[in-house]
Amino acid sequence: MTGTAIVVGGGIGGLATAVALHRIGWQAVVLERAAELREIGAGMSQAPNAMRALAELGVGEQAGAAGVPTYSAGNLRLPDGRYLQRARPGDPTPLLAFHRADLHRVLLEAVPAGWVRAGAEVTGIQHDSGAVTVTWSGGEASADLVIGADGIRSTVRRLLWPDAPPPRFLGRTAWLGIADTEADTEAGTGAFADADGLSGSITMGVGGYFLIHPISRGRAYWAYVTTSDQPGVRNEDEKSEAARRLTGWHEPIPALIAATPAQAVIHIDICDLDPLPTYVRGRVALLGDAAHAMSPDRGQGAGQSIEDAVVLAAALADEPADEPAGESTVEAALRRYDTERRPRTQATARGARADGRRTTSAAAHRALVSMIRLMPAPLWRKGITADGNATWRWQPPHLPSPTTRL
Repeated sequence: MTGTAIVVGGGIGGLATAVALHRIGWQAVVLERAAELREIGAGMSQAPNAMRALAELGVGEQAGAAGVPTYSAGNLRLPDGRYLQRARPGDPTPLLAFHRADLHRVLLEAVPAGWVRAGAEVTGIQHDSGAVTVTWSGGEASADLVIGADGIRSTVRRLLWPDAPPPRFLGRTAWLGIADTEADTEAGTGAFADADGLSGSITMGVGGYFLIHPISRGRAYWAYVTTSDQPGVRNEDEKSEAARRLTGWHEPIPALIAATPAQAVIHIDICDLDPLPTYVRGRVALLGDAAHAMSPDRGQGAGQSIEDAVVLAAALADEPADEPAGESTVEAALRRYDTERRPRTQATARGARADGRRTTSAAAHRALVSMIRLMPAPLWRKGITADGNATWRWQPPHLPSPTTRL
C-alpha cells in the first residue's frame, strides 16, 4: 500500500518517519513549528536496537560515521574517582554517542528535497471521509495519514487526546553541555589526559550522577542529573551552579564544565508522560515523545522514536493496496502499529523512571554502589553486550528497499 502522509514535527522521530515513508513509496510533508529546522539539545547515545533501526532506514553507515563509541556503561565511578566497574581493552562498545545535531543531519539528508516545511505551526486536525485535513499557520492540506511526532508537549496529542494528562515532573533536573576538550592545553589542567573519562563514564554520587560521552574529536558531552523539589527553578549562571554542585568531584568533571561556554550550558527539568490507552485515533498516530516521552535514564528516548518509525512503515507496507469494503487499510496498519509499539515503549518508560529513582535516591545509593562493586566484572561486561538485555536485543521488521518496490 502507498499513500500520502503529513508528519507533524521535524525532530529525530519526525525525520526518521519521513525517511521510512519514503523507503516504502509514500509521499509526505513534514511540518516543523520552528522557523529553522534544527535539533536542539546537546548529546545522546544510541544502543544496538536503535542502530539496527537506522540500518533498516538505509542510513546505518552514515549514522555510524557520525557517532563515536562510548564506554560509559563500562566505566562506573564514585565522585572521588574510584572505579566500581572499569572498561577493559576489547570490551564490547554497544553504544554510539552523538551530538543530537549530527544524527538529525544524517536523517535530514535522507529526506527527499521539498518535503520539509519550517515555520508551520499546526492549529487544527479534522478527519474527513477517507482522509485527514491539517491546518497550520499559512496552509492546509489533506492526506491519507497524519503522524504526530511533535514532542512531549505535542499539539497533535492535545487536539485529539484532550483528556490525556500533561507531562509529569519526575522530581529531577539536569545540566547538559558540550565541552571543547582541546581547550585543555590552554587551561593547563591536564585533566583531559584521563582516557577512561573521555571515552565515556558514569560517576554515581549521593543524589545524582554525572555522565560523559565523547561525541567527536575535541568534543565531549556531559550531563549532571540530580533531584529537585519543584520544576522551573533556574539560576542566573547555570554553568557556575553546575560547577558548585560538583565541587570536589574527580577530574575530568570540573575541567569539562570549565571547558563549556557558559551560554551553552542547558538546564532542563526531567518529565515523562503517563501511559496512553492508545497511540491511534482513526488515521492519526502518535510517535516518539508525543506518544511515550520517557526519562533519559536508559538512553532510549530517541531510539524508541526511530523504532516507532520503522514499525509504522512496515505495517503500512504490509497492507494490501486495495481496501476491502468497509475497512480502511490505513486504520488496520495503525492498529498493528499500536498493538506492537505501545507495550514495548511503555515498559521502557516505566523502566527508565525506575532507574532514575534508583540512581538519584540518596537512600538507595549505598545499596546500589555495593551491588555494582560486588558484581563480577565478566558478568557486568556480559550485561552490556549488544544482546545483553531485552531492550537492546530488539530486531526491526524489514522494510522493502527502493529497488524491491520497482
